[in-house]
Amino acid sequence: MLKANPNYLRLPGSYLFSTIAKKVAAYREANPDRNVISLGIGDVTRPLPPSVIKALHSAVDEMASEETFKGYAPDLGYEFLRRAIAENDFKSRGCDISEDEIFVSDGAKSDSGNIQEIFDESCRIAVCDPVYPVYVDSNVMAGRTGDYDPQSERWSRVIYMPCTEANGFVPAFPEEIPDVIYICSPNNPTGTAMKKEDLQRWVDYAREHRSVIIFDAAYEAYISEEDVPHSIYECSGAESCAIEIRSFSKNAGFTGTRLGYTVVPKALKDAEGAQLHGLWARRHGTKFNGAPYIQQKAGAAVYTPEGRREIRGLVSYYMENASTIRKGLADAGYKVYGGVNAPYIWLRTPEGMKSWEFFDHMLEDANVVGTPGAGFGPSGEGYFRLTAFGTHENTAEAVERIRRISVR
Repeated sequence: MLKANPNYLRLPGSYLFSTIAKKVAAYREANPDRNVISLGIGDVTRPLPPSVIKALHSAVDEMASEETFKGYAPDLGYEFLRRAIAENDFKSRGCDISEDEIFVSDGAKSDSGNIQEIFDESCRIAVCDPVYPVYVDSNVMAGRTGDYDPQSERWSRVIYMPCTEANGFVPAFPEEIPDVIYICSPNNPTGTAMKKEDLQRWVDYAREHRSVIIFDAAYEAYISEEDVPHSIYECSGAESCAIEIRSFSKNAGFTGTRLGYTVVPKALKDAEGAQLHGLWARRHGTKFNGAPYIQQKAGAAVYTPEGRREIRGLVSYYMENASTIRKGLADAGYKVYGGVNAPYIWLRTPEGMKSWEFFDHMLEDANVVGTPGAGFGPSGEGYFRLTAFGTHENTAEAVERIRRISVR
């Protein structure tokens, strides 16, 4: 008798951004004359950089010739891209990461959701709270999270590490020792980033307790402060306790082009000596046929002198938006965080207003879409996320609309 996977059936509701999309679509249908501005989902709006476009065209032309046609990509990714990644993202920062420890994929979201497959079902996970929903949801699908309590909106076997104003949005070590620790810095959704000394303490903690850190560095290109590390491997000993996930989506505008990579060092082993690099290689080779050659050529263009200059321009454009949002809302009396090392602004909802209530207020009265903090976890209640990925014009207009409305 056919039966569905019971772990999937235990997921409450729909995915956060799917819920938001349905709400916004219904509002637009009912109010076709309203110009709704979205600062909700973290999708970019600027065109791909010229050097990337040039590389895409060149790669397509190669596909038209028998001599240069490419089929399946190598499991780990093409050497030209992995070499560029190793040199520019790691060796240039003093990180001892080799090309064959880099696994190219179709994006950081896929890797964030799939990496948990190489861990035993009994492993306890710890997540920052609030947190990117994929971390928890993918572990629910794997049967690792226990029972869900709708009252507290928590899973019984998940170790939640509150990140709030009280601790500067940097998690404290939990009372229970986790096996797998998810850390995203710069953080989505709070927009804050760990200083190197804070991240080093987590590396030391993981090494002491034989835990593994899954470090999501999708927003490292937005770091502006010198004491914030771009990679966890800038911390001493991280090669023996950390996996790092990277993305081309937000730094180079690849949200619709799809490219990312994960680093699994060979020194990383489980409690019985099993090499996690080999396990991820086995999973990668079995379930993935490689990121397309065309996308990988585009990714390599990001590391050329022209590409690097263009990427800096993209990041600068979005961070100008972040500054506009941060300053505009602070001047309007909101308590705001983030927007310095990340393209996200995390703001306090007005006193007594729940985050979904504030979402409705913003949509209906300002025609602006954001993301309710409660969607990121229990500690996200009372907060709201806005992204800096809009155009300058829409961002400025959205801030002006928010400043004009009064809280009911």
